[in-house]
Amino acid sequence: MSRLFGTDGVRGLANGDLTVELALGLAQAAAVVLGRGRMADGRRASGRRPVAVLARDPRISGEFLNAAVTAGLASSGVDVFDAGVVPTPALAFLVADFKADFGVMISASHNPAPDNGIKFFAAGGAKLPDEVEDRIEAALTAPKLAPKGADVGRIRRFADAEDRYVVHLLSTLPNSLEGVHVVLDCAHGAAAGISPQVFTDAGAQVTLIGADPDGININDGVGSTHLDNLAAAVVEHGADIGIAHDGDADRCLAVDATGKVVDGDQIMAILALAMAERGTLTERTLVATVMSNLGLRRAMADHDIRMLETAVGDRYVLEALTEHELALGGEQSGHVIMTKYATTGDGILTGLHLVSEMARTGKTIAELASVMTVYPQVLVNVRDVDLHSLDSDSVIAAAVIAAEAQLGEHGRVLLRASGTEPMVRVMVEAETHELAEQVANELAELVRDRLSVRTR
Repeated sequence: MSRLFGTDGVRGLANGDLTVELALGLAQAAAVVLGRGRMADGRRASGRRPVAVLARDPRISGEFLNAAVTAGLASSGVDVFDAGVVPTPALAFLVADFKADFGVMISASHNPAPDNGIKFFAAGGAKLPDEVEDRIEAALTAPKLAPKGADVGRIRRFADAEDRYVVHLLSTLPNSLEGVHVVLDCAHGAAAGISPQVFTDAGAQVTLIGADPDGININDGVGSTHLDNLAAAVVEHGADIGIAHDGDADRCLAVDATGKVVDGDQIMAILALAMAERGTLTERTLVATVMSNLGLRRAMADHDIRMLETAVGDRYVLEALTEHELALGGEQSGHVIMTKYATTGDGILTGLHLVSEMARTGKTIAELASVMTVYPQVLVNVRDVDLHSLDSDSVIAAAVIAAEAQLGEHGRVLLRASGTEPMVRVMVEAETHELAEQVANELAELVRDRLSVRTR
C-alpha cells in the first residue's frame, strides 16, 4: 500500500482524493498521536486538554475541510484555536508562540485551487518526521478517542493570530526597507492579508498584484510558479524588485528590475553571504537539497562556505539544520528556513531579509545575485514507470555514470523518484542548455524504456 503522506503532508483533489471523511479521520488520528496534553517533564497537565492551532489558505475547499478537521479534533478532546486564513509559516510560528501541543494547516501550497492538503506541525512548530506521520496514518484504523461531557474539546477564534505574526516578522529585521520599491505578488493566497502590511510597515514602497483572493483564483496565473506577470509589473512600475509568494506563503522567489528571475538558490547565496559577513552563519554552513544548482555549490566554495546536502523537501532541510544546529537552509523552489526566526520555510520572512540586504548595501538585487553563476538546468519528468526499480537497474546506473563523465566538473546528473507524484525526475546541469537538454532527454528515454509499467 502506498504511503498516504507525501513530502509535505496529505495532498490531493478536494472532495476527490481528500474527502471530508479522510480529513475527519486524520484529525482524530492526530489527536491520538499528537494530542497528549503533557508537560515538558512528561506529566499530564492537571485539568488541561490538548491544544491545537488550526489555519488554512483561502481556497474554497478549505472551508469544509476546516470544519471537518475542527470536528475531528474537538470530538477527540482537543481544544481548537482557529487562526483563520494565515500563511503556513504563521501557523508554525503560532504553534510555538502559543505553546500549543500541535498545529494543523489546510493548504495545497502552490497547487491549483481544486486541490487541497493537510499538514501537521508538532509542538514548537516543526513539521513531523516520517515516523510520526506513519503513526498518524496507522491510527486512522485504530480506535478513536471519544471523551464525554466536559472533556470534549472547545473551539475558539484565535483573534490576535495575524497581529502576533506581524509583530514577530518586523522584530527580525536588522534595518529599515526605506528607499526600496517592491512589487508583491501574493498569489491570491494566504499572504494577501499580511505581506503588504509587513513590507509597508518596514518602510518599503509597495505595489500589489495577486492580492485579491476569492477562494478559486489562488495560484491562477500568479505567484511563485507564474512569474511573468510579476516581471511585467516590476518593469511597468519601475520597481527595484518583485517578490512572489505561493498560495500558503512558505516560498519566496524574486525578479530583478529588468524582470529576470532570482530563484531560491540565488536568494540563499545572498543571505548566506550576508550572514557570514555578520558572523551569524553557524559553522559557515548552508543546507540545501540535491536539486540546488551546481552554481550555488561553486559560489559557496569560492567564499569558504560549506554546503550540507539533503533530500528534497524543506522538512528534510529543517531536520539537518536542527541536527547540526545550523542557521540557514532551503530549496531552489524558494523554501528558505532561517532557524533563528522560523521553524519552516517562510516566504514573507525571506522576502523581508532579501530586501533588507538591498537597503543595507545600496546594491540592486541583480548585483547581489551576481555572486552566483546559474548553470543551465533541465528537468524531464518521466511518468507511468516503476519507481521501485529505479535504484536497482544496472543499465540506468551505468548510463548515469557515463553521462557524468561526459559532463565533467561543469555538470551534474540527478535521477530521483518524485515524493508527491508517480514519476521519475531526470535533472541534468551542464555548461550549455543544449547539452543539458540532450543528456536529460537521452536519460529520460532510457528510464522510460527500462521502467515503463506499460511494458510489464
